[in-house]
Amino acid sequence: MNAPAPPAPYVTPRTWPSAVRIFDLSLSQMLWSRRSVFLAILLGGPVLLAVALRVVSTLDASGFQVNGAQAAGTSIFGMMIWLLYLRFIVPVLGVFYGTALIADEVDDKTITYLFTRPIPRRAVLLGKYLAYLACTILLVLPSVMLVFFLAVPIGGSTIAEAFPSLVSDFAMLIAGLSAYGAVFALVGTRIKRPLIVGLVFAFGWEPAVLLFPGYLKRLTVAYWLQALVRHEMPQDSAVSVLMQVFRDVPSVASSVAALAVIIGLALWSAGRAVEHREYVLEQ
Repeated sequence: MNAPAPPAPYVTPRTWPSAVRIFDLSLSQMLWSRRSVFLAILLGGPVLLAVALRVVSTLDASGFQVNGAQAAGTSIFGMMIWLLYLRFIVPVLGVFYGTALIADEVDDKTITYLFTRPIPRRAVLLGKYLAYLACTILLVLPSVMLVFFLAVPIGGSTIAEAFPSLVSDFAMLIAGLSAYGAVFALVGTRIKRPLIVGLVFAFGWEPAVLLFPGYLKRLTVAYWLQALVRHEMPQDSAVSVLMQVFRDVPSVASSVAALAVIIGLALWSAGRAVEHREYVLEQ
């Protein structure tokens, strides 16, 4: 009588297939969460502003004017990209989603259910990060496209001429969402109350160090991201004047490389933190 064959050794699932499974599980949860509803309303703000500007330019024969001169639609769109999306909306999305990738699971006491699955822990973080990217892109890009088609025709500008800048804006915003999400995902795995730290970093640390000369600004995402914006920086504020005095914009190639390094290092460090941290849920 033949002896029974020994059981096959257990093989730990690979990271990427496991991350795809977590991505499928997390995407619908993110899209229909209360956070996404709130941020979708936030992204409707620029669209309503663009509608108002379009109505004013249509009703007023002189068009929409800035400092007594008629403003071109491409300039208006560029100003909205700089001030609303780059400086505010993209960091806000990164903070509110990135810090919550692991922290929300800990707060909801569901982290143990994810970590008891037979998959690498880092795959949980990576899958949720990919879901964050898909969710934020689905929220941001329609808003930007609507603003583009509403604002650009103001002042006689043509959509066909400005369309290449829209494509580059899409790429820049995706790079910003990727970088901010990775950085704040790391914050969320290392710090117990990551949201406050994330807001201080995005709206305190970054704007402050960008105003001063030196190498400290290279420790921000905004410094590398601004080189990818094709629009001119707005010149009608004290902050913009100070930034022009100390203007130090890196090349596009170095910015892309730096952002790739930031994303890679942040996700690697966050993955290591998730792998080695012992999560003790409070009762």
